[in-house]
Amino acid sequence: MTQAPMIGMIVPPAADTVPPEGPAMYPDLRFAARGLGLEALTPEGYDSVIGRIGSLAADLAAAGADVVAVMGTSLTFYRGRAFNEALTRDVAVACGRPVVTMSTGIVEAIAATGARRIALATAYGETVNARLSAFLAEHGVETVALAALGIEDVRKVFDVTHDDLLALGRRAVAEAAAAGARPDALFISCGGLRTLPVCAELQAELGLPVVSSATAGVDAAVRRLPQAALPAGT
Repeated sequence: MTQAPMIGMIVPPAADTVPPEGPAMYPDLRFAARGLGLEALTPEGYDSVIGRIGSLAADLAAAGADVVAVMGTSLTFYRGRAFNEALTRDVAVACGRPVVTMSTGIVEAIAATGARRIALATAYGETVNARLSAFLAEHGVETVALAALGIEDVRKVFDVTHDDLLALGRRAVAEAAAAGARPDALFISCGGLRTLPVCAELQAELGLPVVSSATAGVDAAVRRLPQAALPAGT
């Protein structure tokens, strides 16, 4: 029997744990993960692990991955658009597979909504938020409001609850309203935030499209699988 396609995921934490969104969204596909060991959501933290991505991608390819996804949003936007694009090319050369980053996935997902102005909700601190806004601007997307959790310790991302995420999304849109701005969409950034059950709830409540890193990254990886290899209905 032919095996289902495999998506290989490079994840920021140290553990080789597949994020839950992949199997939940695409139960007929296979997933594998390799952890980078990122400790801090800061430029210095990203610099300390970025050099490992190519070797981990090659390891995933050797394990049978058909596509490799770099599942860290801030890890791939923090040096800007040109760096994200160069990283994608370099990792593809290292592993011999199609490669997509989570940052590319969120750009594609925002574009699919037609949004040009977003309310932004993130896990990050001030420096990383500024770099995200600049990255989005390079893709023609304006940040009209921001709500952030100010997290630097990667481990604390996983302490954020469903209710915390609902409150964060509401706060971002409220900040936009207070500034007299009307966003076209809400974007929740950080792949470690468990946003899959939150997006539909916020979209219904706020009347806006909701894009999240965690789901956009998975969708982007699936789009790069050979279509002929996908199970029916995927």
